[in-house]
Amino acid sequence: MTLVLHVLLRFGLAWIVLVSLAQLTLVVSAGVELRRLRQRDRYQLWRRVMSAPMIPKVSVLVPAYREELSVVDTVSSLLAMSYPDLEIVVVNDGSPDETLDRLVDHFDCRSVHPIFQKVVPCADVRAIYRSTREPRLVVVDKFNGGKADALNAGLNVASGRLVCAIDADTIVSPDALQQLVAPFMYRDDTAAAGGTVRLVNDSVLRRGRITRLEVPRKILPGIQIVEYIRAFTIGRLGWNPLGGNLIVSGAFGVFRRDLVLEAGGYERPTVGEDMELIVRLRRLGYERGEPVWIEMLPDPVAWTEAPESLRVLARQRNRWQRGLTDVLNRHRIMIGNPKYRLAGMLSMPYYLVVEFMAPVIEFFGLVLLAVGLAVGWYEPAVLWWVAAAYGLGVAVTIAAVWLDSQAFGVYPDARQRLRLIGLAVLEQVVYRPMTLVWRLWGMIDFFDGKTSWGEQVRKGFTTEEPASTAA
Repeated sequence: MTLVLHVLLRFGLAWIVLVSLAQLTLVVSAGVELRRLRQRDRYQLWRRVMSAPMIPKVSVLVPAYREELSVVDTVSSLLAMSYPDLEIVVVNDGSPDETLDRLVDHFDCRSVHPIFQKVVPCADVRAIYRSTREPRLVVVDKFNGGKADALNAGLNVASGRLVCAIDADTIVSPDALQQLVAPFMYRDDTAAAGGTVRLVNDSVLRRGRITRLEVPRKILPGIQIVEYIRAFTIGRLGWNPLGGNLIVSGAFGVFRRDLVLEAGGYERPTVGEDMELIVRLRRLGYERGEPVWIEMLPDPVAWTEAPESLRVLARQRNRWQRGLTDVLNRHRIMIGNPKYRLAGMLSMPYYLVVEFMAPVIEFFGLVLLAVGLAVGWYEPAVLWWVAAAYGLGVAVTIAAVWLDSQAFGVYPDARQRLRLIGLAVLEQVVYRPMTLVWRLWGMIDFFDGKTSWGEQVRKGFTTEEPASTAA
C-alpha cells in the first residue's frame, strides 16, 4: 500500500511541476503581449477600419432562448455600436417565454417574406421580421434546435462578409466591433478574433451602456469576476504570442463567414460549439496547407451576467466540461501531431493535460491524502503537493488581477481591487473544490451521452431609467 501511495505521490508532484511551468509560461506571455499592446497606439487600427473605403459589412448573430429579461437591452447596445456597415440578426430559438414578443413590440417589427439560402443545416424557420424603426435589425423566429442550430440559422440569413456571434444576455461597448474587425483588415489569414468578456452583476446600465461598475456584493458572482479576469488575461491573451489560440468566446467573437460556411457551420450536437468551431477552422486550415490566424484582443469588451445560484452555475460548468471533452475527442488526431504545428504540439496537449485531466488528478490527490491519513501513512510532501497546487492558483489569479488593473484599470478603486484579491484567495479555498465536483460530473455526463444545456436562470440587467426633465 505504501509503495502505491509513493508512486501516486511522485506522479502527482510531476503533474504539478508540469502545470506550474505551463501556467508561468502563459503569465509571462500575457505580460509580454499586454506590454506590446500598451506601447502600440491602440486607436491606430480603429482609424484604419473606420476610414477604409471597402470596410466589410458585419452581421451580428444573436441566438436567443428564454432571454425576455435582457434581449431588448442587448439589442439596444448593439444598435448603439459605432460601426458604419452593420446588420443585426436576432434568432429566437423557439423560446416559450416573451422573448419574441418583446423584440417585435419594442422595435416595431413587421413580418417579411422569408427568402434565404439554407447553406448550413438548421431547424425550420417560422418567420422573419424587420424593424420599421431600425432597418439594420432582422429577427428570425425558428423552431427550437439549440444554440449552435440558432447560429446556423443566423449564418444562412446574414448578408455580411464577417459575422459576429454574441450571446443574447451580453452588452457590448460602442467601439468594440471596429476593434474586432481590425485584424481582418491587416492580416489576410485572420479567420476569427475574440474580445474580453466581463461580468456585469450589480452594475448599472442606462440605454444599453454601463454607467456604474461594481464588484458584486455576493461572493459567488464576485469569485466569478476574478475567474473571468484570469481566463481572459492569462488563459486567452497568453496564447497570442505562442500562436496557439483555440477559443473565441461564444459570447463575443467575429469570424469570416465564408470560412465558417465552408467548414459546415456550427456543430449542432456539441455543447462546446464556440471552441469546436475554432479548433475545426484551425484543423481544416492546416489540412489545406493554409493555416489560419486566431487572435484575442483585450480592449473590446462584452459584458454578461454571471449565475448567482449554485444550481445554475453547476449546470454551466458541467456543460463547459462536456464541451471541452467533446472537442478533445472529436479532434484527438491533432493532439501531439506535428502536422498541426503549434495547435497540435502545444495547445491541444495543454488542454488535455491541464484542463481536461485537472479534475481527475486533483480528485485522486485529495483521495490519496485522505487514504494516507486514514491508514496512518503520512508524508509532508503530500501536504506540500496540495499547498503548491492551490498556492499556484492564487498566485496566477493575483497576477492576472494585477496585469488587468495595470493595463485597463476597469476597477480603479483600491477597495475594489483589494476585494478582488481577497476573492482570489477564497476562490481557491472554497470555490475550486466545488468546480472540481462539477467538472467531474460533466465528464461523467459526457460519457453517458448527455447533450442537454440545462436551464439557465437569468436575473436580468440592473437598468437605470433616464432622468425626467421638466417641461
